Amino acid sequence: MNNSLRNSEIAGVGHYVPERVVTNADLTTLMDTTDEWIQERTGIKERRWFTEGTDTTANMGAKAARRALEMAGLEPDDVQMIVFATLSPDYFFPGSGVLLQRELGIKAPVPAFDVRNQCSGFVYALSMADQFIKTGMYDNVLVVGSEIHSSGLDISTRGRAVSVIFGDGAGAVVMRPCTREGHGVLSTHLHAQGEHAEELIVKEPSSNRQNRTAYLQNLENEVGLYPIMNGQNVFKHAVVRFPQVIKEALDANGYQPQDIDMLIPHQANLRITQYVQQKMGLPDNKIFSNIQRYGNTTAASVPIALSEAVQEGRIKRGDLVCLAAFGSGFTWASALIKW
Repeated sequence: MNNSLRNSEIAGVGHYVPERVVTNADLTTLMDTTDEWIQERTGIKERRWFTEGTDTTANMGAKAARRALEMAGLEPDDVQMIVFATLSPDYFFPGSGVLLQRELGIKAPVPAFDVRNQCSGFVYALSMADQFIKTGMYDNVLVVGSEIHSSGLDISTRGRAVSVIFGDGAGAVVMRPCTREGHGVLSTHLHAQGEHAEELIVKEPSSNRQNRTAYLQNLENEVGLYPIMNGQNVFKHAVVRFPQVIKEALDANGYQPQDIDMLIPHQANLRITQYVQQKMGLPDNKIFSNIQRYGNTTAASVPIALSEAVQEGRIKRGDLVCLAAFGSGFTWASALIKW
């Protein structure tokens, strides 16, 4: 074990999205909505939904992970730790991290754990991986964000305000020690404000019922199975916390907003992203948005966007890259990376 502090870097990225494309026009056949209504409020044109029997949270994560490992020049057995961010695990327990370990065929008993921080989950997970590498405990850490939302949405007019937003997909990064001075993950910044926990929530099945199974059998409680969001309050906090946590990362490392080469925000809402872009004074070529095609994939959104940005050549060696997220909890986070 190397006990000297060292920076970590992202050695490989990868993503996977299900084949099934669901357009706004498709949703108009399921609920009272329009393409114009959805685009005006969210910027979303289409999203991906999983195929039952083909896609799972863990195997989508594995598909993204294999691409990240290939880019890093590693095999699954080179992985020394798995950090899996999701709000939609395959099972109530165990977590999807161990299922990913099985999907990848990793035989060594490496640690694998889940992070349940919803939209900011991937940045939280990346920060955890960074700490393990910094202290010298592990060298090759796999960080995954994977989500299946479509099976847990109220696909009706009653639930349209939330259900039109979310999509399914997975993204992954491989992290390792950085050998270049002044490069890699420069810092991460994590925050939470639990007093707002019920502003964006899936309440059931909660464990604080004497018999949760019997409780769920009462259809009057069905609404608790679906996401509930106070959209106005989430928006109000997001447009404050996003710029704050980005500036925190920049200040910690002596940079200004104009020094950012690429900002990868959590893909929550195109209006939020545009507000943050304006607030930070960033031109279009310095911010990445793909919510138009994938919707909000919560813990998967940042790694999917990061993977696409790298794939498209919009991030190159030496670039200053900022990852930022805000979501349920409320939780928010940022990471500043010298690529």
